[in-house]
Amino acid sequence: MEMEPRPGPTSDGDLVARIAGGDQSAFAEVYDRYAQPVFGAAVRVLGDRSAAEEVVQETWLALWNHAERYDATRGSLVAWLLAIARNRCLDRFRAARRQPTLVTIGASDDESEEARLDRALAAGDPIGAGDADDDPEAAVTRRWTRGVVRSVVLTLPDDERRVIELAYDDGLSQSEIAAQIGWPLGTVKTRTRRALLRLREALGDVLQETTGETTAGETDRAR
Repeated sequence: MEMEPRPGPTSDGDLVARIAGGDQSAFAEVYDRYAQPVFGAAVRVLGDRSAAEEVVQETWLALWNHAERYDATRGSLVAWLLAIARNRCLDRFRAARRQPTLVTIGASDDESEEARLDRALAAGDPIGAGDADDDPEAAVTRRWTRGVVRSVVLTLPDDERRVIELAYDDGLSQSEIAAQIGWPLGTVKTRTRRALLRLREALGDVLQETTGETTAGETDRAR
C-alpha cells in the first residue's frame, strides 16, 4: 500500500495570513517557532527576565493586532518580530532616561557608554539618564544585535551550532575544529556552510535593520 507523503510545515506567510483572520492555533504555532529567540535577545539586552517576558507579550500582541502589516516579500517573519521587540526594548530605555530620579552610572571618565551599559545590565542596576549628549540607545542597538545572533545560533541543529560556537567563541579554524571533535574536514566545512546559510536567512533582515540600512518605513511598519 502506497503511503501518502506527510505534509510539510506551514509557511510563515500562511500562518500570518491565518492570524490576520483570527486563527488562534496559527498564532500559537508562530509563538512556538519564534518566542525563544525573541525572549533570548530581549533578556540579553534588558538583563531582566520579567521585562523580557513583557517584551515578548507585547511583540505577539502587535502580531495579533497588526498581522496584516507583515509583508513576506520584504523580509522574514522572525526579522519582523525581532524588530518589534527591539523597539519595545528601546522604549524601556527611553522611558528610564526620562525618569528624574535616575542617576548616571558611576564610572571613570575613560569608560565608554557601552561598557557602562554592559556593566550595569550585568549587575541589574538601573540605567542612568546622564547628560543630554549621552546616547545609550546606540549601545543598546549593538548589544541587541549581539543578543539576536546568540539567540538564533542557539536554535541551530546541534552539529551546526557546535561548529559555529567553536569558530566564533573559541576562535578555532576549520582544521582545528575537525581535529578537536574528530570530524572530517569536509564535514566541518559543510556544516559550517549550512549554519551560515541558516543564520543569513534568519538574520539578514535583522542585521540590516539594526545597522540602519533599511528604510524608515520598514521600522515604522514593524512598530
